[in-house]
Amino acid sequence: MSLKLNEINSLCLLRLSAIGDVCHAVAMVQAIQRKYPQLKITWVIGKVEYQLLKHLEGVEFVIFDKSQGWRSYFNLRKALAGRRFDVLLHMQVALRATLASMAISARVRIGFDRFRAKEGQWLVTNHQVEPQDTPHVLEGFMGFAKALGVTDLSPEWNIPVPLADTEFARQLIPDGDRALVICAAASKAERNWLPERYAAVAQHAISKGYRVILCGGPTTSEKTLAEDIQSACTEVLENMVGKTSLTQLLAVLKQAGIVLAPDTGPAHMAVTQGTPVIGLYAHSNPGRTGPYLSLDHVVSVYDTVIKTQHAEPVAWGTRAKGSDLMEQIQVEQVIEKFERVSQELAG
Repeated sequence: MSLKLNEINSLCLLRLSAIGDVCHAVAMVQAIQRKYPQLKITWVIGKVEYQLLKHLEGVEFVIFDKSQGWRSYFNLRKALAGRRFDVLLHMQVALRATLASMAISARVRIGFDRFRAKEGQWLVTNHQVEPQDTPHVLEGFMGFAKALGVTDLSPEWNIPVPLADTEFARQLIPDGDRALVICAAASKAERNWLPERYAAVAQHAISKGYRVILCGGPTTSEKTLAEDIQSACTEVLENMVGKTSLTQLLAVLKQAGIVLAPDTGPAHMAVTQGTPVIGLYAHSNPGRTGPYLSLDHVVSVYDTVIKTQHAEPVAWGTRAKGSDLMEQIQVEQVIEKFERVSQELAG
């Protein structure tokens, strides 16, 4: 089926998760909006991710709540009953998303190229984006905007935050304060750095005149990690783990001077706010999943690790395996990056 760009009036975007990925997708959506300001956009999104993006301008959200099990697919079909979109952007390679896409009626259904269209995605699409050899996830997403004729693919973000949340962040970190925000917890514990090493970097930052604030979600594991960092630190840290909503956290990350984080959603949230991020990587290729505007600030042992695990060159998205890989990242490496970023901020 031919894709006639001048006939597109409605678009449905399917990207359910995760926080980092929906941050990348926002840049793509807003690139499309710059090209087609009158286009009606509907975004099928996960319940948690919606809490971050619910104030996005010009976008209608339909929540897909995976916690409902099989009912989630019936509820999605009910929510979209009688609607037919000109274009579906199927932007998630997962069986869950492939099944969810069957509830979305669209004339043109764009997915990844055949190499990347795993989990049956290629079965439910009739157009593919151009293949890319070594894209960052964000660049992979921008391929969907390019397929719609968008030529300005430079990422920009405008994620609205309620005024009350902005004020909350400014009270926590007044303008002019130098703050290092540590978002220590990744979604998988093996991607977490060691608490005593976070503590060592925190102590160094405090010695340089920075406040250090721990941020993160309300899970028991995140709270425990924050407590372990504090226990290993001789200085008193400000612990905000579990005490912010996603939009409050976004505002806090904007007020921060520097953010330190492993491969986790808040690192990408910080990128959307223009805050420099020191990313810690061992399991995944930072060229693919690193904080997009701070790739020069990443501390990574991925290349070293992957060469020890594979004799031959590996595919771009290959993950390294092991529960102790993050131990290879040394405190001195992170402090060196901190000093470099701090000097850049000082001008």
